[in-house]
This record gives sequence, C-alpha cells and structure tokens, in this order.
Amino acid sequence: MSKYVNRVYAVEVVLFFLIIFGALPRWFAFVLAGILIIYTLFASLEDATVLFVRSIPLFIALPLTASFDNFNTWRVLAIIIFIKFIIAKFSIFNFQFPIKSKFSILLILLLLISILSIFVAQDKTASVLRIIYFANLLMVPIVISHLGVQHLSRIVNAFIPPLFIVLAVGFLQLASTYFGDIYQFVDFWGWGAQCRQFGMEWCRIAVEQGNTWFTYNTFGNINLRMFSLFTDSHTFPMFVLLALPAIFAKLDTKRHWPSILIPIAFLAVILSNTRGMWLAGWVMTLAAMIAMIWLRGSFRKVAPWLVAFVLLFAFVYPLSATPQFGLGWNATLGSRIRSILNFGETSNALRIAIWKASLRSIVQHPLLGVGIGNFPVVLQQDIELAKAGSSAHNVYLHVAAEIGIPALILFLWLLWIPLRRAWELRSTLYGSALLIMLPWIYGYLLTDAALFDERAFLIFAAVYGTLSINQSRLS
Repeated sequence: MSKYVNRVYAVEVVLFFLIIFGALPRWFAFVLAGILIIYTLFASLEDATVLFVRSIPLFIALPLTASFDNFNTWRVLAIIIFIKFIIAKFSIFNFQFPIKSKFSILLILLLLISILSIFVAQDKTASVLRIIYFANLLMVPIVISHLGVQHLSRIVNAFIPPLFIVLAVGFLQLASTYFGDIYQFVDFWGWGAQCRQFGMEWCRIAVEQGNTWFTYNTFGNINLRMFSLFTDSHTFPMFVLLALPAIFAKLDTKRHWPSILIPIAFLAVILSNTRGMWLAGWVMTLAAMIAMIWLRGSFRKVAPWLVAFVLLFAFVYPLSATPQFGLGWNATLGSRIRSILNFGETSNALRIAIWKASLRSIVQHPLLGVGIGNFPVVLQQDIELAKAGSSAHNVYLHVAAEIGIPALILFLWLLWIPLRRAWELRSTLYGSALLIMLPWIYGYLLTDAALFDERAFLIFAAVYGTLSINQSRLS
C-alpha cells in the first residue's frame, strides 16, 4: 500500500480545494472522508500515519446536520490509527500499555488533574468535551513516538508537502488583496472557504464576532494578516515554524529547493503580522548568534538563516505600504512594530487586563483552577466564548487558570522534554533546527494560547513524537 500514499494524498488535495473553493458541494466532504477512512483502514500503520501528518492543514469538517457541521475528519482517522496501533502493538493476552517513560507518567498525571478539575468546573460538559478533545489529539503523536527508527525519515518528510501548500495559499491570499476590496475578501474566505473547511459555527464567529485576519492603523488603512488554511494568523506561523525543521534536514542534499523555501517561510511568518511571533523571533535570532560561539557543526548551518528573518523586514516594509484592498498607501508595518512596546495600545492593554484577571483567578483557585475548558469564567464570560478564542493570551497562565498550578508544573515539564531531546540531537540538522524553533514557539506562547488550536497542537505533538524516536539516521 506504500505506493498508494502519494496517489491518495493527491486525490485528497484536489478534492479539498474543489470543496472549500465551492467547485464541489460541501456534502462531497463525506466522499473525501470515506476515501481517507478506507485507505487508513487497509494501509499499514506507518503509511496511514504518514498520510495523517501530511493532511494536518487539509482536514475538513463534516456537515453532519445543519446545526452540527464542524465535526472534523481528523478525529475519526486518529481513532482508527490508534486502534490499529493497539492491535499491532499488544495482544489481548499480554496487554501492557507503556507507562514507564517519564512522558507517559507526566501525561497521565496531567490527565488525572484535568479529570479532577471537572468537579470544580462551572460547565462540566465543556470540561468533559475538552478532555476528550485532547485525548483525541494525542492519539496519532503517541503512535509516531512508537514507530521504529526506519520510519523516522518518512514521518519528518511528511511535514514538507503541507508546508508547501499552506505557503502557496498564504501568498495567494496576499496577491488577492491587490485585486479586490475587503468585502470581497471576507465574502470569499469568511463566508466561503472557511465555512466549508471548518463549519458554519466557526465562520459566523470569525465574520460576526471577530477574527485576526487584518491589521488596522490610525489612518484607517487595512492590511492582510496572512492566515492561509488556518482559522487565524496565530496558528499559521506556528505551523510554518514547526514544519521548517524538516526542510533544514534537507540542507545537506544536493538539491537547492530547501535553501529557497526557508526565506519564503520566514517571509510568511512576518506577513502573519503576529507581533508576539516577531518579538520571539528577534530574541531567538540574537540568542542563536550568541550560541554559535559555543555550538558548532549542524547548529552553525541552521542558525545563520535567522539573519534572513530579520533582514526580510526591510523587504516587507515597502510591501506592507502598498495599497491593499484599494485603501491607499500606508505604513502599517512600521506602526505595528512600534505598537509592540506601547502598553496603551488597545490590543496590548486588553492582553494586560486579561493577564491580571488570570493571575487573580490562579491565586483564588491554585490547585484545580476553574476547570478545564472553562476559561471564560475567569473573565466572567459565557462558556461558549471559548469557541471564539477566549483565552489568557498566554498558554502558561491559561493552563494554570484552568487546571491549577500543579498542572502548570507538569505542563512545563512536558514542554522541557522535547527541548532537552533537541539539545541531545544538536549534531543533526533536524535537532539543531528544533533547538531554535521550539524556544521561538515557547516564547511566542507568552503572548498567546494558540497551541491549543487543533492544527497547531497536532503538528506540535507530531514533532514531539518524532523526538521520541532514535534519530541517529537523520542528517
């Protein structure tokens, strides 16, 4: 079945775009889901996992009913892959789930605390659904961590095709801002592509309650914040950075395309106009330049590329000043950079207010928080606003506010494991790249909780899984 992976993926890509761009009716998502399910059932565990990783940004919601049309295909595929893994790994006569590793123990403890937090939650149903959601998200990454080293390169390479796709769509979005007005853009992406990709509930939230698709300056000009095939401009750059180490792993090959794609990816990260991502990137660039004094080998092949990230801002500045949506010339990039340290700016002031509210809540509920999935309670909001992105705008405060300080300690420990593993693998290009990208992501998460978006979490956990495999064969 290995030879069919590329064919099935090609069919998936074609059907996906035909559906979200409206060339095929939305019910065709069931046909696409059926193809993926059949392949996953009959393919080898490794091939099914490779296809899943390639498909992370392409998974589409199924229109089950008019009021419930956001159940995503990945949830079914993850369950099938996990069941195949259980059947292949353990016999019913000798069933022993691996709980001896530090990762497994920490994960189980975090799960237990999350379950206990249900008892203090205001909305217990939201808590239960959130636990099921995270359990579902972790299924395929757990499988990846148990695959043999002979499959590692295939899993790492699987991050590359979706990176090409999301970058291409992102720059297509940017180009479209010069050929239509903002109302046409929102109609196409908000009421069109996003509805077909994520369901009506999400696109109503995005269009009617707010999104992160645009930046605004004091002159009334508007610029795109590139978001590609993701719900927002926060998840998109996280996906790009987490997929990039797979490109860096190709730098020692005789092909030239890896070198070309790296600055393009950095340019896309900048064009997401995510200030926390910029700030974390600047700090990481400085740290990497200093680290090069002591670290040699593969790290010195990866770190200098961060200079391109900084230099590209000079290219983006005139690009951002050109008229988008026919709204005239402006200097949105410059004003946005200056706003990073402007604590009176609306977005910054709101973040600070939310951080303060989160800290007060943590002090009041230090052990179990307000209950997993119940963060809106911290801000005295309706629980339903969690679907609209209500969060602490800081993943660490978010975890502590929802499930308590002990859970935050376990969470930080879990984040430390892949960072330490990347350090151990710094002699490889993949390990060196992750030694840069992971701290970049962790730094960014001081200003956002986007890690818990399903696509960001899936690729982060998948990368986490690859770090659990002996990577001596990676260059």
